[in-house]
Amino acid sequence: MSRLIRWMLALLVAAGVAFLIWQKTRPEPIEVVVKPVVRGVIEKIVANTRAGTVEACRRAKLSPSIGGQIAHLPIKEGDQVKAGTLLLEIWNEDLKAQLILAEREVAVARAQANGACLSAAEANRQAKRAERLFRSKVDSAEQADRAVTKAKSLQAECEASQASVLMGLARINVARANLSRTRLVAPFDGVVAKIEGELNEYVTPSPVGVPTPPAVDLIENNCYYVSAPIDEVDAAEVRVGMETRISLDAFRDKKFAGTVRRISPYVLDVEKQARTVDIETAFSKKEDFKNLLAGYSADVEIVISTRADTLKIPTEAILDGKKVFVYEAGEKMVYEVEIKKGLANWVFTEILAGLKEDQLVVVNVDKPGLQDGVSASVTEVSP
Repeated sequence: MSRLIRWMLALLVAAGVAFLIWQKTRPEPIEVVVKPVVRGVIEKIVANTRAGTVEACRRAKLSPSIGGQIAHLPIKEGDQVKAGTLLLEIWNEDLKAQLILAEREVAVARAQANGACLSAAEANRQAKRAERLFRSKVDSAEQADRAVTKAKSLQAECEASQASVLMGLARINVARANLSRTRLVAPFDGVVAKIEGELNEYVTPSPVGVPTPPAVDLIENNCYYVSAPIDEVDAAEVRVGMETRISLDAFRDKKFAGTVRRISPYVLDVEKQARTVDIETAFSKKEDFKNLLAGYSADVEIVISTRADTLKIPTEAILDGKKVFVYEAGEKMVYEVEIKKGLANWVFTEILAGLKEDQLVVVNVDKPGLQDGVSASVTEVSP
């Protein structure tokens, strides 16, 4: 009996030593950061590949259609102007004089036409009287014929004089058109962004193929949109009318609602390895315009599709597109699990199969030593 007890004691001591050795030599549990599988809304989103730009709905870089010396410049940079406001006028005294001359010529032509037509009317009455006398055998045929011919001649002079008046009116229109070419007016309501030129300086229109700075840069400041490049791979899913969210560096804590209003009909291949399609996004609320300036940099998220009340996990937790590591709190172990994905964006991914709500998935998947069946301890549980 005592021998059996001694053997049992020896076995217990050996087991205790082996346990101590195992405790000392086993690997330390790796530290993991986990997040729970939750239910919520998931969206498939595409975004611009490079910074977009806030653009004014209308922007005109204006220059006079003829060259000349600036004689009148009633605006300054930053002025709010209405459509039709005079922005710039080139010296045009010679053209104004030509217009006055044309108007005077028309006045003379009208007076001459009036006189000629009065004479024609009188001659026409005389001709009718001569014809009546001829029919009554009071007057000769020769006198009647002479009266009719004179009436027709004077009528022709009347019509020629009236044509001269019309020709004079056409000259007035030409003079006014030439004069209007010296005046630069606002085509729409807006703000004067830039003026190139001062009083008495000489301005010229741009020659063909030689761009020159515009005389006046006018921006419509009550309507804006965002133009942004989308990768050609993502562009195929974008449709006009899709919901967008706009982020501006100038308003970091705010997102602006919008919709896709236009998709470029061609691919930009300026960068051969990064081909893009330009999309335009309209702001949904007009009250957002008061805070905007043309030229702000912007980022656009386009919501391709949405699914409500579905399981989702952080996208960063997924490895190789099909597996995650799940932390089992009771066993303090990490296990590899295969999943089936649904909609995804760079923040969350929908889970169609493989996980249940409230399970904990490891998000620091780059942790050294992380593998199936390894012991682990949780350092952080993120909501």
